Amino acid sequence: MSLAPRAVLVHRRTEYEELLARHGTHGQAAFFLSSRGRAIDEVAARHERTGRALRDVAAAVPLTWRSTRVERADLDRFLFAPEDVVVVVGQDGLVANTAKYLSGQPVVGIDTDPGRNPGVLVRHHRADAAALLRAASAGGRAEELTMVEAVADDTQRLVALNEIYVGPPGHQTARYRLGPDGESVPGEAQASSGVLVGTGTGATGWLRSLWRERGSALALPAPGDPRLLWFVREAWPSPATGTSRVAGELGRGQGLRLTVESDRITVFGDGMESDALELAWGQSVRLGIADASLRLVV
Repeated sequence: MSLAPRAVLVHRRTEYEELLARHGTHGQAAFFLSSRGRAIDEVAARHERTGRALRDVAAAVPLTWRSTRVERADLDRFLFAPEDVVVVVGQDGLVANTAKYLSGQPVVGIDTDPGRNPGVLVRHHRADAAALLRAASAGGRAEELTMVEAVADDTQRLVALNEIYVGPPGHQTARYRLGPDGESVPGEAQASSGVLVGTGTGATGWLRSLWRERGSALALPAPGDPRLLWFVREAWPSPATGTSRVAGELGRGQGLRLTVESDRITVFGDGMESDALELAWGQSVRLGIADASLRLVV
């Protein structure tokens, strides 16, 4: 007998909750903000809107379903099941934070603060949760969003919805060799502050910033395009390092290989530095389009 669907509500601590955790009481948090020219009223109001959205979504889960909640900080320890319907309640970035832990489960994005969030990934209002849950469980229409993956030579793997960054763990310079995967000759020796590989979904954020800074002639991909763009950040020319490979495009089946020539390089996706791959001198990592995509319910 197949299991009933499980609704997994993903959320994160609000700014108000973080203030209380740091300062202890509402009054102390209010004093802290006022000393910096801010009022706590709007912060508390956003907290209440988030709580109301979580309550409404939880109430919309069908009685025959199972349900649970997971906080953003616990995502790397949470086990998603094949029958899950994932409901992200919060901001667009929370969808990206969740995507790397999924394997084809449908995702519903609920915007807790319409007008303040761009709503690129959290496209729906809390009042529509019941209908969206039914549609998701019935295999309703979903947009397949391309994801990027990094696979190390020791089989460590990381996927991301927006972008993957490969670079130094601090503010040092990373040294490595970079070139197309499968090339018989070593890649170009480079020294830089890192390499960014991004998707069409990420083209609204960090990737777009680099693209504009460079005045790149490459066309930015759309979220569903099977295409990635990559940029080297602040490549440094020297007698031992080059700058001839600082940007490019990857299609399906193509890869970019980076071989470490520093003591340590870190690889993380979508800003989740706490869940990163650590590579040592001599190790390599391949970056390309992930086999899996994010199924975002529309």
